[in-house]
Amino acid sequence: MSVIEALQNNGFATIDYVVFAAYIVLLVGLGIFLSRGKKGEEKSSTDYFLAGNTLTWWAVGASLIAANISAEQFIGMSGSAFASGIAQAAYELMAAATLLVVGKFLLPLMIEKKIFTIPQFLRERYNWGVGLAFSLLWLFLYVFVNLTSVAWLGALAIQQILGLPTDMIVQFGGMEIDQVRMVIILVLFVIAGLYSIYGGLASVAWTDVMQVTFLVGGGLITAYAALSVIGAEVWGCGALEALGNIYSWCIDQAGDKHFNLVVTRNEELYPVINGVVENGVTVQKEDPYFTNPGIVLIFGALWLTNLGYWGFNQYIIQKGLAAKSLAEAKKGMIFAAFLKILIPFIVCIPGVCAFYIMNGDGEALEALRQTLAGGIERSDDAYPFLIRNFTPTFVKGLSFAALAAAVISSLASMFNSTSTLFTMDIYKQFINKNASEKQLVNVGRITSVSALLIALVAVYPLMGGIDQAFQFIQEYSAFVYPGVVVIFGLGLLWKRASGAAAVAAAFGTFFFSILFKFTLPDVPFLIRSGYVFIVLTVMFVTISLYSNKAIKADELSEKTIKTQLFWSKVLYAVSVLSVIVLVMSFFNETLTIHGVQGAMIFFAAITATIGFYLRSNALDKVQDPKLVAIDLDIFKTDNAFNIGAAGVIIILTILYIVLW
Repeated sequence: MSVIEALQNNGFATIDYVVFAAYIVLLVGLGIFLSRGKKGEEKSSTDYFLAGNTLTWWAVGASLIAANISAEQFIGMSGSAFASGIAQAAYELMAAATLLVVGKFLLPLMIEKKIFTIPQFLRERYNWGVGLAFSLLWLFLYVFVNLTSVAWLGALAIQQILGLPTDMIVQFGGMEIDQVRMVIILVLFVIAGLYSIYGGLASVAWTDVMQVTFLVGGGLITAYAALSVIGAEVWGCGALEALGNIYSWCIDQAGDKHFNLVVTRNEELYPVINGVVENGVTVQKEDPYFTNPGIVLIFGALWLTNLGYWGFNQYIIQKGLAAKSLAEAKKGMIFAAFLKILIPFIVCIPGVCAFYIMNGDGEALEALRQTLAGGIERSDDAYPFLIRNFTPTFVKGLSFAALAAAVISSLASMFNSTSTLFTMDIYKQFINKNASEKQLVNVGRITSVSALLIALVAVYPLMGGIDQAFQFIQEYSAFVYPGVVVIFGLGLLWKRASGAAAVAAAFGTFFFSILFKFTLPDVPFLIRSGYVFIVLTVMFVTISLYSNKAIKADELSEKTIKTQLFWSKVLYAVSVLSVIVLVMSFFNETLTIHGVQGAMIFFAAITATIGFYLRSNALDKVQDPKLVAIDLDIFKTDNAFNIGAAGVIIILTILYIVLW
């Protein structure tokens, strides 16, 4: 079947293509329009890389979510929800809580330091070697992990949704290359690059305001449309009643956790974690607990992933750094947190719906299955399968545009951040320290084009054959984030953090992550990540305390000392309580199967670490010469932030109570 024949027979009507084409034209046109400068004025590096510090709170929040939500969520997270349920939503729900922490404690310090890039902070806080190492690390991750995974998942989804042929294969370098998929990837790169490479962050951020509307609106409409069709065909009811019926079916299945936000260990149903393979066939299903280990997703090392991603990831935090003021940046974080709570309903519920369609019973459902086009050969096929079969005309085009918005906005942000990192942290620091503003902008554009070409070449060797890309990305990102959180977190907040400790932690995060993966293969990766954090913290603190570069500490006000000592005692008390609960879990089966051990080990460690550095900041008579001087008043928030934060916490609490 040719591409033209596929486009004519895939269930898409002309109006669906018109909706999608109109979206692309509007996006690129708006991006180019917004990128224009004043007549006779050239863009400065601040204009290009930080949008001239003009972003309002709603632009910051919308751009954060548009940059974050991509095919990784629409396809990857929906696929993981198909495989193991809505516990995947914890990545989104706890991210909302993390945004509150970043907005109150981390972003204010970064804005006060007036930094362009995260490695710039490392260079100023520690030494040039640490900054360069992380510049290279983030560049590697953006080009070879982020750009490739987002483009691959987006192309995979588009190919299935449009019913495009998968047999147009060519052999190259020992690989079977799907020509259609490669063309889609190239088109996605070109569309994202058309406005982001020329216009910089201003084009990316302001078009994201439009994109997040398509993304959230289109995603919700897709979920509603799928539930409406399932309800009408199977039970003769509406969308909300259909959701209730699917919920009831799931909880009636022995051991099924598809509607649980907290997954418990069930050794009777899953005697082993990864299944037993006999004659090429898996006879025992993978334990959902292995990817979603109970309350580790609330109190455990998921916080490392979230803090590393939302607090110290260049293409995310760059949106906050570009805000017109600290107050706008903080409000943007609150807005993003509320949007983040919506995401599970956009991506996880469709995955569970697809699971029911493929595994439910009854004559009506079997009759419905007979009418559906295509199937779900691997978990990540779930969301494209729903769009193709369950969304009506026009809505299909809107859903398709929403998926494209997710992919293109993330690619655009990554291009911009890749160019920022290379230009400001490598080119300006080591190649041309006297570069003009025009040279910096031009190098940024050339870097984006180079990243596009490299990712295009690397995408097939790296991403072919993955079943659940979301879990793949999360596990291997978890190799990096323990070190990132230790190095950045203690560097920002602890006055004795040393450069030697940062270098050791940078190497240690990879060494111990790999070591624990091979020595503890049956331990969920989030729990292993917590172990790595503990080892790195002990190593970092020990090296820093024995640093021979420490100088006499600055004198602190009595109020600052008392405040830090008070919160230190509180956190030490929480740590002790966590240890008590940890010990109890060894004698209580209910606590054990809820993952309390893995959660409390980490929670005790991180609260003790915070308590330690607060006490050290208050009482120690020496400090690192490159410390970040902190005025506690910078952490104060206004009523708008406090009310918004309270609202986020209340909503999260209700969701966990209802869907525990």
